[in-house]
Amino acid sequence: MLRHLYKKIRLLKYKGKEPYSSLYKLLGFYPNDVSIFEQAFLHKSSSIEADDGRWVNNERLEFLGDAILDAIVADILYKHFRNKREGFLTNTRSKIVQRENLNQIAVKLGLHKMVVFSAKLSSHNNHLYGNALEALIGAIYLDQGYRKCFKFIKEVIIEQYINIDSIARKEVNFKSSLIEWSQKNKLEVSFDLIESFIDNEGNPVFQTSVTLSEYQIGVGIGYSKKESQQNAAKMAVKKLRVDKEFQQKVSELKSRQSGETAEGNEFEELPDDANLE
Repeated sequence: MLRHLYKKIRLLKYKGKEPYSSLYKLLGFYPNDVSIFEQAFLHKSSSIEADDGRWVNNERLEFLGDAILDAIVADILYKHFRNKREGFLTNTRSKIVQRENLNQIAVKLGLHKMVVFSAKLSSHNNHLYGNALEALIGAIYLDQGYRKCFKFIKEVIIEQYINIDSIARKEVNFKSSLIEWSQKNKLEVSFDLIESFIDNEGNPVFQTSVTLSEYQIGVGIGYSKKESQQNAAKMAVKKLRVDKEFQQKVSELKSRQSGETAEGNEFEELPDDANLE
């Protein structure tokens, strides 16, 4: 139905090369329906109108691939980290599938040479290559099924370009995590600038404290207010995660303020210990 349209795409993208050979080098297998994969590389800025009036691009495949990628990465992490809690697994998966990371992997795979997009569109200010990678995953799923898709993500993406243990320890946004946690537990958290000064090399330095209700739970120093807040929040999260005596005080404070009995496991929702070293 759309094959005459995909022939036009093929000439632009492969520059005369046999598409099956190009896809085999990328995927490790020959596709059953090459047109699905060609659609995966067609950005919406270069959409093609089909005979029935529909505009064809890779957005639907991207939607499908995003869901499949989330499921397979969750499967891999669940088996790799056998003793980690749900919060840790969720945070690690988010780091793996974030757009910046997928964009970099897509370029390493050579997708930037295959994606068709308008010349007016700047590829430096968006994630069209990472989006194309998700669309490619959607195409693999439709063409080959879940098992072959799992194999591609595990062997081509994860094992070649991602160190799971390393990315699990990657820095998280402790300030956002702390604020989200405090709001959920109906506790007030605030960040206050203690002082700012100039170091010996003339650089501005900021010192920030973080307070949870009546307790100061962290102090951080940085070369920007944002960095000092992040370091203060990291210290605060660590205290909340590991200080059992302080956890009891916070639980009692929560009970007094909300009238609700603290469950005792609310501290496990904060970033995992592996991110606090």
